[in-house]
Amino acid sequence: MFTLVPSNFFNPASRREALSEVAEIAEGQEIGHIEIPQYDAVLIHSDGDGVCPSGQEVAGFLGKLPECPEYNKILISLKEGILLLAIAQGKSLLLVNSYKAPDFTTAQYYIFLSIKSLQINPEISTLCWTEGVGKEDEMSLYRYFKSVVRL
Repeated sequence: MFTLVPSNFFNPASRREALSEVAEIAEGQEIGHIEIPQYDAVLIHSDGDGVCPSGQEVAGFLGKLPECPEYNKILISLKEGILLLAIAQGKSLLLVNSYKAPDFTTAQYYIFLSIKSLQINPEISTLCWTEGVGKEDEMSLYRYFKSVVRL
């Protein structure tokens, strides 16, 4: 499990409290943090729940976001039934989340829901996949998005 907080609001002493506002944390569960300087944020995480990607995976994933070629940056990974999604506009990080997505249809649902909630126009946006998209699925996305690329 993870959450991002702006660097200005991050206090290492209260990282457990910050994460517990968005997820249930077991007693004694270790909480770590990783600075994400390109977005002036701190990733607070707890690894080992078997559902969410590790903090290192999320940080590495966010490191690929600047490789997305457009202003609307939509970065996606679908691996082992977990969709990892990050959306930015220019240098402003808008969303980072993971979802249980056992199939491509479920992953599409979360992608479209996230894009709609942020009022991003898919017709002028490019989807950037790091892993987990087949050729057939990629082609189906071209109906909605300007482009689909693999990083």
